[in-house]
Amino acid sequence: MIKTQRLLLIITLNKGVINMNIKKIGLTALAASLVSVSAHAGEMTVSGAASVGVKNNAGATGGKSITMGNQLTFSGGGELDNGLNVALSFVLDHADNDVSGFDSHSITISSDSLGSITIAGDGAGNAQSALDTTAAGDIWDNGFTYHNVGTSRKSYVAMAGSDASDSSVNYTLPSMVDGLSVSASYSPGGAAVESTTAMAFTYTGVEGLSVSYGVGEAGSTTTTLSGDVTTMKASYAMGSFTVAYSNTESDKDSTGTDEEMSSWKLSYTVTDDLSISYGEEVHETSGQSVDEEFEAISVSYTTGGMTLTAAQYDAAGLANNASNTAERWKLGASFAF
Repeated sequence: MIKTQRLLLIITLNKGVINMNIKKIGLTALAASLVSVSAHAGEMTVSGAASVGVKNNAGATGGKSITMGNQLTFSGGGELDNGLNVALSFVLDHADNDVSGFDSHSITISSDSLGSITIAGDGAGNAQSALDTTAAGDIWDNGFTYHNVGTSRKSYVAMAGSDASDSSVNYTLPSMVDGLSVSASYSPGGAAVESTTAMAFTYTGVEGLSVSYGVGEAGSTTTTLSGDVTTMKASYAMGSFTVAYSNTESDKDSTGTDEEMSSWKLSYTVTDDLSISYGEEVHETSGQSVDEEFEAISVSYTTGGMTLTAAQYDAAGLANNASNTAERWKLGASFAF
């Protein structure tokens, strides 16, 4: 006689846990098995940012242009049974990547005792580069161009920084001293860049005060391009005023070119919605008698999820030539949603 068998599949859902009971029933034998798969609650959120603006260059490089920005940030995660928190973040930004639109992305694993480890992809930085925005907010990075007699239009080139690949690992230590944050990073090398490390310290233990120090490496295999990059910065807020200062130095090995960017900024909060600021930056390069200088004054007004800005930027000594100057004004509106 042929023995027959049949399968009975029972699935139940209970508080995020899927229980699957599979029973095998026969005429002469009975076996039972239970398979459990745990599912952990998590949440993903999407935030957006958009902006429009108009800017104008004065002089020989003059001309108005209209700008637009748009970005979506996906972020979220959850807590595992072992106490670890896992978070995912990635950004869609067509302006930063015209091919795919896929921008910065990372995974962060953290706990109170472990600290946090971030494995970053495209758009990765390191512990030092996270601090190297100048106190004045990188005035130099505003599309300055200049025009030498008999030559085509030239664009300003920023000072060299530390190297961080798109597969960097950034580690923030757990809190050891109130107000002190310590972070370290590692970036694997490639064909022309050696592996690099970086460290940073930030202290906020005094009300209104923030002090940071970071050091990273320029890991080029060319000795004139390799070296150390150091950033020091501080800010202090008192009442409606905030003053900030920063200094970043790039010290090259061998006979490479050394650079230094120093900056300061004074901000005044008129109301909760309105603020005014003025800042300056000076870029010094070894072997050059003329420094590159930048200054900016800006006004910002926020209402609801909209921020309106107006700014005037000036540059002098571009390419270490006293005759190379540039001016630009900019109006903008940004929206957060």
